[in-house]
Amino acid sequence: MQAKAKTLSIKDFFLIPAITLAMLLTIISISQASEMPDSFAPMVKDLMPSVVNISTTQTVEGSATPFEGFNFEVPPGSPFEGLPELFKRFQQFNEAPLQQKVSSLGSGFIIDASGYIVTNNHVVEKAEEISVILSDDTRLEAKVVGTDPKTDVAILKVESDKPLPAVKWGSSDDAEVGDWVIAIGNPFGLGGSVSAGIISARARDINAGPFDDFLQTDAAINRGNSGGPLFNIRGEVIGVNTAIFSPSGGNVGIGFATPSALIMPIISQLKEHGRTFRGWLGVKIQGVSEDIADSLGLDSDSGALVVEVTPDSPADKAGVSVGDVILSFKNKEVETMRKLPRMVAETKAGSSAPITVWRDGKTKKLSVKLGELPVESSLASASKPGSNKESKDLANSEELLGMWVQPLDNEHRKLLGIKDPNVEGLLVMKTDGKSEAAKKGIIRGDIIIKANQEKVSSISDLEKAISRAKSNKRKAILLLLQRGQSTQFIALPVN
Repeated sequence: MQAKAKTLSIKDFFLIPAITLAMLLTIISISQASEMPDSFAPMVKDLMPSVVNISTTQTVEGSATPFEGFNFEVPPGSPFEGLPELFKRFQQFNEAPLQQKVSSLGSGFIIDASGYIVTNNHVVEKAEEISVILSDDTRLEAKVVGTDPKTDVAILKVESDKPLPAVKWGSSDDAEVGDWVIAIGNPFGLGGSVSAGIISARARDINAGPFDDFLQTDAAINRGNSGGPLFNIRGEVIGVNTAIFSPSGGNVGIGFATPSALIMPIISQLKEHGRTFRGWLGVKIQGVSEDIADSLGLDSDSGALVVEVTPDSPADKAGVSVGDVILSFKNKEVETMRKLPRMVAETKAGSSAPITVWRDGKTKKLSVKLGELPVESSLASASKPGSNKESKDLANSEELLGMWVQPLDNEHRKLLGIKDPNVEGLLVMKTDGKSEAAKKGIIRGDIIIKANQEKVSSISDLEKAISRAKSNKRKAILLLLQRGQSTQFIALPVN
């Protein structure tokens, strides 16, 4: 007898997708659970031999006088009345500086079986002697192959009679906030210490250098962890532990690691050449705020605003101008100002790169042939501001946008140390303390060189620029200021 086929009810039609969804969620849950081991012990056991302790010594000068800082006083008539003079003579006799050896500790990890080791530059900087201690307590002398202070990376070389266990690199670009990470190092001299946590944030800028792009983690990182590896759950290095934020000096759950995507090309260059080769554009830039974007007619505050173009630089030859906003580099969007230096640095010197700039209310395509970053370009130029002495005579000044300004004359050029007689602009004599100009940091001695990309040399030039901004329904006017040898764009509301 043939069995009858079962007729599906409406309830069954809803039940089947629900069961299917539940099965899929179960499979996903099992898959995700399999990525999180019950213990890190098996992985740590394999990784520990690749992590080393680094001991350095250097000579520092100190005072040879043991009584320095002490004030010996005795009451008159005391039998010890002559002691202060005796101590004074002893100090004078020991005025020569005392040289002494100082030791410090850090961490590192082996990247090549032949003995190449990565650590932080600040761990080995100025070191006269460097020793690497392996996990089996073998001590090897190390030499510095190359360093890169900008990313705080150094590569060392040791000689061993046997191959050394090397780590595997992972992709920091694939790491996400919330992923498990493990730090191994030498905190406070306690070698072979392991801590675990998660990635707390990405792309952190802590003002450590021009290429800041740190991974932030809550894995315990302390003094001595510097230069150690940050591993992902697969045992791959995705970062070099470099810095901590700590009011107390100990771990508070905020540590920073330089991502592997940033340092791997640098390590390859250091290993092969002993130094880095970075692309160079030749511009000084600043971020684009909302009010600056509005003054330029931009829809968003992304990009890098060009404040200064180095003469005869790749940017100068390509036609980049002060006031341009670089929107893209090599067809990749410049999301923030700090992204551009890294994008340029990672591009090979001598190669051509297309860039898109915003100029005069529209985009413009340019092509630049990058140079090699000069050594002197790595030094941040700092200049003293102009005189802040209160002006006694504002008779020749006029108040505009909360600033009292007057044309720059030879007397004030000399006062401000400006040797170039061709420098023109409006000199800020005073700012209203409650004005937006004061809030934006404009001070007496600043020189307004341009307003909305047009040169200004008279008060009427600035008045016309403000009038044009209002007629174009702009909320702000963009001013280019010179302070000492530095220049900066500032947007001020026109109403």
